[in-house]
Amino acid sequence: MYNFLRLILKRNMSNKKWRKRGVEIGDNCHIYGSIDNGHEFLVSMGNNVTLASGARILTHDGSTKKLLGYSKVGRVDIGNNVFIGAGTIVLPNVRIGNQVIIGAGSIITKSIADNSVVAGNPARVIGTYAEFTKKNKLLLETSPIYKTHYSEKTMKEKMQMKAELLNGIGFDI
Repeated sequence: MYNFLRLILKRNMSNKKWRKRGVEIGDNCHIYGSIDNGHEFLVSMGNNVTLASGARILTHDGSTKKLLGYSKVGRVDIGNNVFIGAGTIVLPNVRIGNQVIIGAGSIITKSIADNSVVAGNPARVIGTYAEFTKKNKLLLETSPIYKTHYSEKTMKEKMQMKAELLNGIGFDI
């Protein structure tokens, strides 16, 4: 339980840090990735946004700096109920709509409409939010469920989980 509380406190400290730097952040946001240093004030996030580990939001493009003497800059606006997967890069001048899931490792070069699931490099729509939700609710009914937070699992629970997931997927709290 201590490790879990430490993670929550660390996240809240991170949100305070980003707000201090000018990022607009809604409620219940989890920022484990990074936001462009120096241009953070060009980023806004709605409620219930997760920026997974290794994900990056870029608001400037230095490719024009030597050529023109200026870097390109653009806003990044993120709606409500958005998950941005690990290792994703969001480029400047992008709007991510409401109820959007972005697969790990994606490169977001263009705006994403509401209710979309996208993945790839460059990212493309692979489904809707509703389809994703339905598919995973059905999977939840037939898959192992683990109710101990990952930071609190015993070695026995970890070994059991490893064995049970040998041929499939499960769900962890």
